[in-house]
Amino acid sequence: MSADGKKIRAVIVDDEELARQMLRELLGSHPEIEIAAECANGFEAVKAVTELKPDLLFLDIQMPKLDGFEVLELVGSDRATIFVTAFDEYALKAFDIHAVDYLLKPFGAERFETALQRAKQRLSGGQAVAGPVPAELASSARPPAQYLERIAVKDGTRVFIIPVTKLDYAEAQDDYVALSTDGRQHLKQQTITSLEAALDPARFLRIHRSYIVNLEKVAKIEPYSKDNYVVVLANEIQLPVSRSGYARLRAFLDEKAQPARK
Repeated sequence: MSADGKKIRAVIVDDEELARQMLRELLGSHPEIEIAAECANGFEAVKAVTELKPDLLFLDIQMPKLDGFEVLELVGSDRATIFVTAFDEYALKAFDIHAVDYLLKPFGAERFETALQRAKQRLSGGQAVAGPVPAELASSARPPAQYLERIAVKDGTRVFIIPVTKLDYAEAQDDYVALSTDGRQHLKQQTITSLEAALDPARFLRIHRSYIVNLEKVAKIEPYSKDNYVVVLANEIQLPVSRSGYARLRAFLDEKAQPARK
Protein backbone atom coordinates (compact mmCIF):
# COMPACT_ATOMS: atom_id res chain seq x y z
CA MET A 1 0.00 0.00 0.00
CA SER A 2 1.04 3.59 -0.44
CA ALA A 3 1.53 5.92 2.52
CA ASP A 4 -2.16 6.90 2.52
CA GLY A 5 -3.33 3.28 2.54
CA LYS A 6 -4.46 3.25 -1.08
CA LYS A 7 -3.36 0.67 -3.60
CA ILE A 8 -0.22 1.39 -5.58
CA ARG A 9 -1.22 1.98 -9.19
CA ALA A 10 1.28 0.56 -11.69
CA VAL A 11 1.75 0.76 -15.46
CA ILE A 12 3.70 -1.93 -17.33
CA VAL A 13 5.49 -0.90 -20.54
CA ASP A 14 7.17 -3.51 -22.74
CA ASP A 15 6.89 -4.30 -26.43
CA GLU A 16 7.13 -8.05 -25.74
CA GLU A 17 3.91 -9.77 -24.66
CA LEU A 18 5.79 -12.48 -22.75
CA ALA A 19 7.69 -9.86 -20.75
CA ARG A 20 4.44 -8.09 -19.81
CA GLN A 21 2.89 -11.42 -18.87
CA MET A 22 5.81 -12.28 -16.60
CA LEU A 23 5.56 -8.95 -14.77
CA ARG A 24 1.80 -9.39 -14.48
CA GLU A 25 2.24 -12.83 -12.93
CA LEU A 26 4.92 -11.64 -10.51
CA LEU A 27 2.68 -8.80 -9.40
CA GLY A 28 -0.18 -11.26 -8.87
CA SER A 29 1.13 -12.09 -5.40
CA HIS A 30 1.03 -8.40 -4.43
CA PRO A 31 -2.62 -7.43 -3.87
CA GLU A 32 -1.47 -3.99 -2.72
CA ILE A 33 -0.53 -3.20 -6.33
CA GLU A 34 -3.13 -2.49 -9.00
CA ILE A 35 -2.10 -2.75 -12.66
CA ALA A 36 -3.70 0.37 -14.14
CA ALA A 37 -2.53 -0.25 -17.71
CA GLU A 38 -0.25 -2.32 -19.93
CA CYS A 39 1.44 -0.70 -22.90
CA ALA A 40 3.13 -2.35 -25.87
CA ASN A 41 5.04 0.71 -27.07
CA GLY A 42 6.29 4.10 -26.00
CA PHE A 43 3.44 6.08 -27.57
CA GLU A 44 0.87 4.10 -25.56
CA ALA A 45 3.03 4.61 -22.45
CA VAL A 46 3.12 8.40 -22.77
CA LYS A 47 -0.66 8.52 -23.17
CA ALA A 48 -1.33 6.13 -20.26
CA VAL A 49 1.08 7.77 -17.82
CA THR A 50 -0.12 11.27 -18.70
CA GLU A 51 -3.77 10.33 -18.22
CA LEU A 52 -3.55 7.82 -15.34
CA LYS A 53 -0.66 9.34 -13.34
CA PRO A 54 0.48 5.99 -11.85
CA ASP A 55 2.63 5.63 -8.72
CA LEU A 56 4.88 2.95 -10.19
CA LEU A 57 6.21 2.40 -13.70
CA PHE A 58 7.81 -0.76 -15.11
CA LEU A 59 9.57 0.59 -18.18
CA ASP A 60 11.33 -1.31 -20.94
CA ILE A 61 14.19 0.62 -22.56
CA GLN A 62 14.72 -0.97 -25.96
CA MET A 63 11.47 -0.45 -27.86
CA PRO A 64 10.80 0.57 -31.47
CA LYS A 65 9.52 4.05 -32.37
CA LEU A 66 9.94 5.49 -28.87
CA ASP A 67 12.40 4.03 -26.36
CA GLY A 68 12.20 4.06 -22.56
CA PHE A 69 14.50 7.06 -22.14
CA GLU A 70 12.34 9.11 -24.50
CA VAL A 71 9.21 8.05 -22.62
CA LEU A 72 10.72 9.16 -19.32
CA GLU A 73 11.80 12.49 -20.81
CA LEU A 74 8.23 13.11 -21.98
CA VAL A 75 6.31 12.05 -18.85
CA GLY A 76 8.81 13.18 -16.21
CA SER A 77 10.27 11.18 -13.34
CA ASP A 78 7.98 12.06 -10.41
CA ARG A 79 7.10 8.42 -9.76
CA ALA A 80 8.91 5.23 -8.78
CA THR A 81 10.37 3.76 -11.96
CA ILE A 82 11.83 0.28 -12.42
CA PHE A 83 13.63 -0.11 -15.72
CA VAL A 84 13.35 -3.49 -17.39
CA THR A 85 16.31 -3.77 -19.71
CA ALA A 86 18.68 -5.95 -21.68
CA PHE A 87 21.25 -3.15 -21.81
CA ASP A 88 24.96 -3.81 -21.56
CA GLU A 89 27.27 -3.23 -18.61
CA TYR A 90 28.08 0.32 -19.70
CA ALA A 91 24.46 1.43 -19.43
CA LEU A 92 23.93 -0.42 -16.15
CA LYS A 93 26.70 1.65 -14.59
CA ALA A 94 24.70 4.73 -15.56
CA PHE A 95 21.64 3.32 -13.78
CA ASP A 96 23.71 2.69 -10.65
CA ILE A 97 25.15 6.20 -10.67
CA HIS A 98 21.70 7.75 -10.91
CA ALA A 99 20.24 5.38 -8.30
CA VAL A 100 17.62 3.94 -10.63
CA ASP A 101 16.07 0.56 -9.87
CA TYR A 102 16.34 -1.82 -12.81
CA LEU A 103 15.74 -5.42 -13.77
CA LEU A 104 18.26 -6.95 -16.17
CA LYS A 105 16.61 -9.37 -18.60
CA PRO A 106 16.34 -12.27 -17.98
CA PHE A 107 15.60 -11.82 -14.26
CA GLY A 108 14.15 -14.09 -11.59
CA ALA A 109 11.49 -13.66 -8.93
CA GLU A 110 14.01 -12.88 -6.20
CA ARG A 111 15.57 -10.00 -8.13
CA PHE A 112 12.09 -8.73 -8.98
CA GLU A 113 11.13 -8.68 -5.29
CA THR A 114 14.25 -6.71 -4.42
CA ALA A 115 13.53 -4.06 -7.04
CA LEU A 116 9.86 -3.89 -6.04
CA GLN A 117 10.72 -3.42 -2.36
CA ARG A 118 13.05 -0.56 -3.23
CA ALA A 119 10.31 1.11 -5.23
CA LYS A 120 7.78 0.63 -2.44
CA GLN A 121 10.20 2.16 0.05
CA ARG A 122 10.43 5.23 -2.13
CA LEU A 123 6.65 5.46 -2.24
CA SER A 124 6.13 4.88 1.48
CA GLY A 125 7.45 8.30 2.49
CA GLY A 126 4.23 10.04 1.55
CA GLN A 127 6.13 12.60 -0.51
CA ALA A 128 6.67 13.07 -4.23
CA VAL A 129 9.21 10.60 -5.59
CA ALA A 130 12.30 12.35 -6.94
CA GLY A 131 13.51 10.21 -9.80
CA PRO A 132 16.50 10.68 -12.07
CA VAL A 133 16.85 13.62 -14.44
CA PRO A 134 15.79 11.84 -17.66
CA ALA A 135 18.10 13.73 -20.03
CA GLU A 136 21.12 13.18 -17.78
CA LEU A 137 20.32 9.50 -17.40
CA ALA A 138 19.90 9.02 -21.15
CA SER A 139 23.16 10.84 -21.80
CA SER A 140 25.06 8.75 -19.24
CA ALA A 141 23.71 5.50 -20.67
CA ARG A 142 24.61 6.48 -24.24
CA PRO A 143 27.98 5.11 -25.42
CA PRO A 144 30.71 7.71 -26.00
CA ALA A 145 30.52 9.61 -29.31
CA GLN A 146 26.94 8.44 -29.91
CA TYR A 147 24.67 11.44 -30.37
CA LEU A 148 20.94 12.01 -30.75
CA GLU A 149 19.40 11.24 -34.11
CA ARG A 150 15.91 12.34 -33.09
CA ILE A 151 14.15 14.31 -30.36
CA ALA A 152 10.78 13.32 -28.90
CA VAL A 153 8.42 16.04 -27.65
CA LYS A 154 4.96 15.86 -26.10
CA ASP A 155 1.93 18.07 -26.64
CA GLY A 156 -0.78 16.89 -24.27
CA THR A 157 -0.97 13.15 -24.92
CA ARG A 158 0.39 13.48 -28.47
CA VAL A 159 4.03 12.73 -29.27
CA PHE A 160 6.07 14.29 -32.05
CA ILE A 161 9.38 12.88 -33.29
CA ILE A 162 11.82 15.45 -34.69
CA PRO A 163 14.79 14.08 -36.67
CA VAL A 164 17.78 16.22 -35.68
CA THR A 165 18.49 16.83 -39.37
CA LYS A 166 15.21 18.79 -39.49
CA LEU A 167 15.94 20.86 -36.37
CA ASP A 168 16.70 24.47 -37.35
CA TYR A 169 17.64 25.73 -33.90
CA ALA A 170 16.89 25.40 -30.21
CA GLU A 171 16.20 28.30 -27.86
CA ALA A 172 16.46 28.20 -24.05
CA GLN A 173 13.33 29.26 -22.19
CA ASP A 174 13.98 28.84 -18.46
CA ASP A 175 13.93 25.06 -17.80
CA TYR A 176 12.61 24.36 -21.29
CA VAL A 177 13.93 24.45 -24.82
CA ALA A 178 11.91 25.63 -27.80
CA LEU A 179 12.75 23.42 -30.78
CA SER A 180 12.22 25.08 -34.15
CA THR A 181 11.55 22.83 -37.15
CA ASP A 182 9.62 23.28 -40.39
CA GLY A 183 8.28 26.66 -39.28
CA ARG A 184 6.89 25.31 -35.99
CA GLN A 185 8.12 25.38 -32.41
CA HIS A 186 7.81 22.55 -29.91
CA LEU A 187 8.44 23.08 -26.20
CA LYS A 188 10.38 20.41 -24.31
CA GLN A 189 11.28 20.33 -20.61
CA GLN A 190 15.05 20.14 -20.82
CA THR A 191 17.94 22.52 -20.24
CA ILE A 192 19.79 23.80 -23.27
CA THR A 193 23.08 22.61 -21.74
CA SER A 194 21.91 18.98 -21.57
CA LEU A 195 20.55 19.21 -25.11
CA GLU A 196 23.88 20.60 -26.33
CA ALA A 197 25.73 17.65 -24.76
CA ALA A 198 23.46 15.18 -26.58
CA LEU A 199 23.87 16.73 -30.04
CA ASP A 200 26.75 16.06 -32.44
CA PRO A 201 29.16 19.04 -32.14
CA ALA A 202 30.10 18.58 -35.80
CA ARG A 203 26.49 19.37 -36.75
CA PHE A 204 25.27 21.73 -34.01
CA LEU A 205 26.86 24.77 -32.39
CA ARG A 206 26.01 26.80 -29.29
CA ILE A 207 26.21 30.29 -30.78
CA HIS A 208 24.76 32.06 -27.72
CA ARG A 209 23.92 31.11 -24.16
CA SER A 210 20.30 30.78 -25.27
CA TYR A 211 20.70 29.32 -28.77
CA ILE A 212 21.97 26.17 -30.48
CA VAL A 213 21.94 26.21 -34.26
CA ASN A 214 21.98 23.47 -36.88
CA LEU A 215 25.11 24.38 -38.86
CA GLU A 216 23.62 23.05 -42.07
CA LYS A 217 20.83 25.64 -41.79
CA VAL A 218 23.21 28.62 -41.51
CA ALA A 219 23.26 30.81 -44.63
CA LYS A 220 25.45 33.71 -43.45
CA ILE A 221 26.54 35.97 -40.60
CA GLU A 222 25.64 39.66 -40.67
CA PRO A 223 26.67 42.58 -38.45
CA TYR A 224 23.90 43.76 -36.12
CA SER A 225 25.68 46.58 -34.33
CA LYS A 226 29.26 47.40 -33.40
CA ASP A 227 30.96 44.13 -32.39
CA ASN A 228 27.65 42.27 -32.54
CA TYR A 229 26.43 39.81 -35.16
CA VAL A 230 23.42 37.72 -36.08
CA VAL A 231 23.18 34.38 -37.82
CA VAL A 232 20.82 34.29 -40.79
CA LEU A 233 19.33 30.88 -41.48
CA ALA A 234 18.25 29.58 -44.87
CA ASN A 235 14.64 30.42 -43.93
CA GLU A 236 15.79 34.03 -43.16
CA ILE A 237 15.31 33.72 -39.38
CA GLN A 238 17.94 35.74 -37.48
CA LEU A 239 19.57 34.52 -34.27
CA PRO A 240 21.95 36.44 -31.97
CA VAL A 241 25.60 35.36 -31.79
CA SER A 242 27.73 35.83 -28.68
CA ARG A 243 31.40 36.78 -28.89
CA SER A 244 32.47 33.29 -27.85
CA GLY A 245 30.23 31.72 -30.48
CA TYR A 246 31.30 34.04 -33.28
CA ALA A 247 34.85 32.72 -33.77
CA ARG A 248 33.69 29.09 -33.88
CA LEU A 249 30.91 29.90 -36.30
CA ARG A 250 33.20 31.98 -38.49
CA ALA A 251 35.68 29.11 -38.69
CA PHE A 252 32.91 26.71 -39.73
CA LEU A 253 31.62 28.99 -42.48
CA ASP A 254 35.13 29.65 -43.81
CA GLU A 255 35.80 25.91 -44.00
CA LYS A 256 32.45 25.32 -45.68
CA ALA A 257 33.24 27.96 -48.33
CA GLN A 258 36.68 26.58 -49.22
CA PRO A 259 35.53 23.99 -51.83
CA ALA A 260 33.60 26.71 -53.66
CA ARG A 261 36.78 28.82 -54.03
CA LYS A 262 38.79 25.98 -55.61
